[in-house]
Amino acid sequence: MPPQAVGINSISEDGPEIKAIKEVTTPTLVGICIGSAVFVFTLAAVTCFCYRRKAAQKLSSVFKNNVQEQPVVLRKPTALKTPSSGPGGFKKSPSPTGQKSLSSHKSPSNIQDLDRRAVDTSKSQSTGNVECQQLLPKCHTEHENINPPSPVKEEKEGKDREKEDVKEKNSKLGELHFRLKYTPEKHSLLVTIVRCTDLPAKDLNRGTSDPYVKLLLLPDKQHKVKTRVLRKTLNPNYDEEFTFYGINPNQLQATLLHFVVLSFDRYSRDDIIGEVVYPFKDTDFEELEKQISLTKEISPRALKIRSQGRGELLVSLCYQPAANRLTAVVLKARNLPKMDVTWISDPYVKLYLLYKNQRVAKKKTHVKKRTVSPVFNESFVFDVPNDEGMESIGLEFLVLDWDRVTKNEVIGRLVLGPRVGGAAEQHWQEVMNSPRRQIAEWHRLRE
Repeated sequence: MPPQAVGINSISEDGPEIKAIKEVTTPTLVGICIGSAVFVFTLAAVTCFCYRRKAAQKLSSVFKNNVQEQPVVLRKPTALKTPSSGPGGFKKSPSPTGQKSLSSHKSPSNIQDLDRRAVDTSKSQSTGNVECQQLLPKCHTEHENINPPSPVKEEKEGKDREKEDVKEKNSKLGELHFRLKYTPEKHSLLVTIVRCTDLPAKDLNRGTSDPYVKLLLLPDKQHKVKTRVLRKTLNPNYDEEFTFYGINPNQLQATLLHFVVLSFDRYSRDDIIGEVVYPFKDTDFEELEKQISLTKEISPRALKIRSQGRGELLVSLCYQPAANRLTAVVLKARNLPKMDVTWISDPYVKLYLLYKNQRVAKKKTHVKKRTVSPVFNESFVFDVPNDEGMESIGLEFLVLDWDRVTKNEVIGRLVLGPRVGGAAEQHWQEVMNSPRRQIAEWHRLRE
């Protein structure tokens, strides 16, 4: 067979198709140039930053090598040395006979000299006591000159004085400045609370208080007002006026102004700084019609409880094991302190059921007005946890004085339980051993 001829057409049909390369467009070239420029700029910036950082480290190392830091030397307080501490201690007064005491640092030659002096002195004493009598006044004068007042004693006296000053400063609660004016035609009393000075700090972290003043007219307790709260100050300036109407001159003589200075607390009850009581019975009413300015010291309120005692509370308990219930009856109280400036109190009792020393339930009695020997006769029932009995629970009684203006003050506290000790524990054990019986006892209130 004749050989087949290979042509151009056959090659193009069997082989790959070859196409011409298209031209690069202008946007592509521009993008490539911009990218190259950004890369070069970034590389230059990184190189410059590294070079400056390296130069700064080199300068700081050179500065540290050339400049020597001088450490701060804290002086330690010099310890006081006793007379037996050797050199540098307190000097001893010379002996009337001229004999010196031996020290551990004396050399043997000095000891021999002292022995010889002692022998000479004993000889002089055997011949007569005239020389010793002549030496005694001289030695006393030397003793007075050589021995100055002891630094230890001076330091102790200084600390005692500082404690007394701090105690006296803490006992003072500042002063209240106010003005009074009475208008007989209108039967109106104008009270201007001007300012407080030198108040104590109730916020111990910041050393300040947020004080305000409450005012109440006694004994009616019907008129009550208060100033605004001034933040972070111990010398607040209020200059606020309050007018009370409907007070005739005869009623004014029996009226008392009761100021209570408090420090505002956002997260708990406001702290009582103190109080000021001003009676009108000793006031010059002619001057009162014009206007009088007064300054009174603020007195604490806790002193009343300390001087009068806290009183006693009569309670009765009954345990019912079948129903797992504990009945507590608050019967009455006696000899409670007179918490109010009118020599009366408004007591009531709060009861807390304690489970493993935690308060789990709360009850309270009604308020008994104007009495220090209230009679309650109120019964309360508490559920006892199952399978635990009376061994893991207790009762807490809080006797409080209700107050319309300020927070209710705690008069006294009583806890009955299995591990409280004393008469309270004996009462509790008797209730446990005598179920379904009401057992009543008097208990003294404590803080």
